[in-house]
Amino acid sequence: VITPPGYDEHPGARYPVVYFLHGYWQPAPVQQQAFALHEAVNVAAEAGNAVIMVMPDGFSRLRGGFYSSGPTVGDYESMVARDLVQWVDGNYRTIANRTSRGLAGHSMGGYGTIRIAMKHPEVFSSIYMMSACCLPPMPITLEQARAIEAMTPEQVEAAQFGQLAPVSTLATWSPDPTSEHFLKLDTGLREDGTLDPLVNQRLAANSPLVLLPQYLPALNRLEGFAIDIGDADFLLEGNYAFLRELDRFGVDYDFELYEGDHGNRIAERIRTHVLPFFSSRLDRQ
Repeated sequence: VITPPGYDEHPGARYPVVYFLHGYWQPAPVQQQAFALHEAVNVAAEAGNAVIMVMPDGFSRLRGGFYSSGPTVGDYESMVARDLVQWVDGNYRTIANRTSRGLAGHSMGGYGTIRIAMKHPEVFSSIYMMSACCLPPMPITLEQARAIEAMTPEQVEAAQFGQLAPVSTLATWSPDPTSEHFLKLDTGLREDGTLDPLVNQRLAANSPLVLLPQYLPALNRLEGFAIDIGDADFLLEGNYAFLRELDRFGVDYDFELYEGDHGNRIAERIRTHVLPFFSSRLDRQ
């Protein structure tokens, strides 16, 4: 939790809050340092837009729970949308209503931002998605299911980003508390060597691209909706697909394509774009 300069010196002041969801892979303290959140809050205060900024820990033993809810990975979604907001409002001098709360995030956090905004419109009034992952469905193949089924704890521990990410999303969105597999997930691999289609249906059911038409009232209720991504980002195609669906259903949003890749300008843009965006959207009284 980062309070603005002068927070302790002005005990009667109350502030809007921006919640920021970090991305996959790195622990929360590493990402907080990389994003330079303290600097961003200080710059915003100097511009007359003092806010409290909060970054929850979305890390897990599989390096991220995708701000979702499941019986084996955990209930990250309710932790952010309910428990965290209640705790911050109870312990800091916030303006405790939705019109003074913003939600933003990068990559996995961008996914969490749109997921939580759609499902909890009573909590956040404005959102900013940065280089969001996981927007279209991400089906697994029979070969991937076999590989995940055969993984050992040592292999999971040693797995690199591209190897572990599909394991983490599968554990999050296709859990099986009764499974004998140490990850307690359902790969969909049947005894006859085929893949149960229910697994990919579960994965698709967590795709914002699929969910979007069901949550149009929530999206249209937003008072601010911004999306950005770098022109060299490997997630660009999925973001464009999501934008096309927003256009098809008439959802208002602001979009910027900037020069950059998936992570090289995030700290800068939190300071120069994200917090200025919320300064014009969040109520200050």
